[in-house]
Amino acid sequence: MSLLSVKDLTVTLATGSGDAQAVRNLSFDVGHGEILGIAGESGSGKTMTALSLLGLLPYKGRASGSINFNGREILASTKREYRDLRGKEIAMIFQDPMTSLHPMLTIEVQLTEHLLHHRKVSKEAARKVALDLLATVKIPDPAAALAAHPTQFSGGMRQRIAIASALACEPKLLIADEPTTALDVTVQAGILKLLHQLRNDRKLSVMVITHDLGVLSSLTDRILIMYAGSEVESGPTSEILKNARHPYTKGLIAALPGKVKSASKNLTSIEGMPPELGNFPRGCAFHPRCIHAVDSCKNDLPGSLQITASHRIFCPVNPFLSSKEGDK
Repeated sequence: MSLLSVKDLTVTLATGSGDAQAVRNLSFDVGHGEILGIAGESGSGKTMTALSLLGLLPYKGRASGSINFNGREILASTKREYRDLRGKEIAMIFQDPMTSLHPMLTIEVQLTEHLLHHRKVSKEAARKVALDLLATVKIPDPAAALAAHPTQFSGGMRQRIAIASALACEPKLLIADEPTTALDVTVQAGILKLLHQLRNDRKLSVMVITHDLGVLSSLTDRILIMYAGSEVESGPTSEILKNARHPYTKGLIAALPGKVKSASKNLTSIEGMPPELGNFPRGCAFHPRCIHAVDSCKNDLPGSLQITASHRIFCPVNPFLSSKEGDK
């Protein structure tokens, strides 16, 4: 049994022009000790998917479907049940650690707060755990770090502290929402290596949310590609990156900087812009930007097509083209 099983998740948000679906009929699993990457452009529904797991949707936002975590249905949880779940069983780290670390409070106060609330330990025991956590995420001189404030650290060090905070109550699932976007390339590599090591050492399940497929290439076991609130392709990381079948996935891969062989060539981009929330096209939402689109794409919702037992797409056009053929 998977640690997390999401079935037909739909997230509806209130907008100025009425209700709009930010996530549409999304289904996926995360296994015990697995790292799943969820990728897509801004507005694809990645973050709303994560927030629905924690009961943190925006005001008047609502979710339907099923979210089964560790053998129990959590979508209908009460506010109190969600408070007990957050941090203790499912934890989240954010793109900018300054949104999750209070600039006026010391690191010790912020790390021990979770422990005192969820694990009911003494202040002395909580401080010892906090020191161990800072050492685990490779913060130099953990004792001095506990007495410091977030503003005294670099962006990379703040993100490591945010990870330590998320790990404080030994959650089973860690959600990392764009954990490296605000960091330079060298620091990014260190954070990704840390997440991979934590998975191995703690048997932790991880969901990594990003718009950058390059971040996922060496970190994740599987990748789920989202567009306009829906899945378009999913499968093992190596298979997705080497043999993508959906035109949108192909476009994301072609846009990776490593695909440019000459400094004189420009980066490849996907023509057009993602649709706005509440204004998704009929049929396949990607059809206005797709070079393979036919008339049926404008009206018919694409069904799931299995490429292999673990690799599927939601696209009826050219489904069995190889990556190379599909790019011609």
